Amino acid sequence: MRAKLTSGQFRDCFPMLADTVHLASCSQAPLSAELTAALTELTGRMREHGAPWAAWMAEVEQARRRFAELVGATPDEVAVLPCASDGAAQIASTMDWSARPVVVTTDMEFPSIGQVWLAQRARGAEVTHVPVRGATVEEDELTAAIGERTGLVSIPLVSYRNGARLPVEAAVARAREVGARVFVDAYQAAGVLPLDVRALDCDYLVSGALKYLLGLPGVAFLYVRAGVADDVPPQHTGWFGRVDPFNFDPRALDHPAQARRFETGTPGIPAVYAANAGMRLLSRVDPAQVARHVTAMASRTAERLRAMGERLWAPAPPAAPGPQVALADDEPERLAAFLAGRRIFTAPRGELLRLSFHYFTDESDVDAVCAAIADYRAAPGSGK
Repeated sequence: MRAKLTSGQFRDCFPMLADTVHLASCSQAPLSAELTAALTELTGRMREHGAPWAAWMAEVEQARRRFAELVGATPDEVAVLPCASDGAAQIASTMDWSARPVVVTTDMEFPSIGQVWLAQRARGAEVTHVPVRGATVEEDELTAAIGERTGLVSIPLVSYRNGARLPVEAAVARAREVGARVFVDAYQAAGVLPLDVRALDCDYLVSGALKYLLGLPGVAFLYVRAGVADDVPPQHTGWFGRVDPFNFDPRALDHPAQARRFETGTPGIPAVYAANAGMRLLSRVDPAQVARHVTAMASRTAERLRAMGERLWAPAPPAAPGPQVALADDEPERLAAFLAGRRIFTAPRGELLRLSFHYFTDESDVDAVCAAIADYRAAPGSGK
């Protein structure tokens, strides 16, 4: 068996990190040598074959298999879609809201997912938002919101806002008690935290490739637990959602039993190549070791920033940190621009500057960002 990469060896797979601190994987992954090679392969095949459909379809199936392996599913339980929002919309379209109209979600949900649930009000859904308290969602308040009228519970494993890990296990357990389905957004977890859909016992799980999975925008993966029956067939469909996509029958509308029934048109092939590049890299590391490393980097950074007098928006201990530290600032865009001038890339959102960590992050990155923030604060008129 091939030896797993150390964090240092993994870092070497990203040549740009020789002169760059990348703390923005919660928004977009850095460019790896693997990704560069994959896109070169894509363009080379097009130059040689024109329209290499067989090769493209092989890449799509490889991505399906790789994501299934990453989350502990079977390939038949994975649909390849353009984005995570489409995954939520596809699931919503199959729900009959008349008997169990309540969707339980939280204010830590990514807006694009939450807005899909709001759009279901026109079809009879009632949306309940569990509020944020102490930079997270309280387990008791979340489970109390799930009742006999709940049809769907939607919860992220990790919030995009501050990296907080949410009480997914408790939400799933309560949903099972009342017979509700569970939709899990793993976009801010896949690639840095171990995932096992069997252990989670969720009905649906979605993630995309551009963040911690080290790919590009344009492709996402929807896990649909085998045996979950749709109330109605997916309402948004296309030729890839057929039993045989290459049958080309405009009068036939058959939906396969597998998760492919949620697919629509031609996948974004460049994004699929990129997703495979990222997941190939991740297949060479130990997920548990990645999680330990990322947690350590986040914890050390948070400790140093607090010691510097910075304000962080994070759950109180003993909550385990996620792969992100959220720094509160009056002008996070300005701070991010200052850091970018030193080739330290971060991800500002709202009133927060998000610093995110991956297996390639090392102590020099923590030193660099903390020193740069200290310099920024020392400058006249920097604010806080």
